[in-house]
Amino acid sequence: MPIIEVEGLVKEFRRPKRFGGPFGGLRTLLTRQYVRTLAVDGISFTVDEGEFVGYLGPNGAGKSTTIKILTGILKPTAGRVEVARVVPYQERERNALNVGVVFGQRTQLWWDLPLRDSLELIGRLYGVERARHLANIKRFTEMLALGPFIDTPVRQLSLGQRMRGDLAAAMLPEPRILYLDEPTVGLDVVAKERIRECIAQLNRENGATVVLTTHDLDDVERLCRRIVLIDGGKVLYDGSVEKLKAQYAPHRRLVVQLAEGARWHGVEMAGVTEDILGPGMVAVRFDPNLVGSADVVAAVLARHAVRDLSIVEPELEDVVRRIYAAREASF
Repeated sequence: MPIIEVEGLVKEFRRPKRFGGPFGGLRTLLTRQYVRTLAVDGISFTVDEGEFVGYLGPNGAGKSTTIKILTGILKPTAGRVEVARVVPYQERERNALNVGVVFGQRTQLWWDLPLRDSLELIGRLYGVERARHLANIKRFTEMLALGPFIDTPVRQLSLGQRMRGDLAAAMLPEPRILYLDEPTVGLDVVAKERIRECIAQLNRENGATVVLTTHDLDDVERLCRRIVLIDGGKVLYDGSVEKLKAQYAPHRRLVVQLAEGARWHGVEMAGVTEDILGPGMVAVRFDPNLVGSADVVAAVLARHAVRDLSIVEPELEDVVRRIYAAREASF
């Protein structure tokens, strides 16, 4: 059974309409006119327990709004949402016991307290049994290398250190579901890798369900087995990364570096195109659904002296960019 169920989800925000002139505010108050913004427009999806899902979209697509509804922070305008058989906005405390949340731009830690004290308070708030709490503190201190700064006030931590502390705080009560909203934003490559490894281990060993929103598609390719792609508050795609690439970017490139002094004579195969990249460098473009990679390589080697060659897969970032560019062009 799904642990997260979202059906026909709609979220509309209203703000008072402003008028010009010196009495604009009074006029707005009397007429009660509003500007409406539809942040989420009929989104539906389910997430099974233990899944690791990337929830993707451009700025303003409705990602963070959806997460806030799932955590009970916001009440939906319409639609049905259940998380572990709980309607989040109706039973916020019960829902909070099932979920952990990391918002990349905000912290759940106490600003003036040492990180250790923040983790101690979170354990008490969630009623975590003492022995289990101490075991988890030890585990996450090792996994996230918190030791050098665990006794440092949160306000003195770097962004990377604070994010590791926030992740430890979210995972400390061993939630069934972990929502991660831009958890690696602004981090260096070392901090990113440590957080990626920790999240993957939690999903693998604890069976935690993870929903990740991020603009860093390297995170998605490394971690997610499924992605839900949204734009304009609607779902555009729901499936695996491999299927998305096959659907929107089916072609692959065989990059060939010719041996010194060798000349390019071409490849005589249907459905194959060539692009000269530079002296002694050629890219052969082909659709693996129409012609096998091994056949293309064999055709190249049969006619050329080659120093090196490699097959280049399309990057997820390029695929997603192409999808959104096509949508913008259609409007």
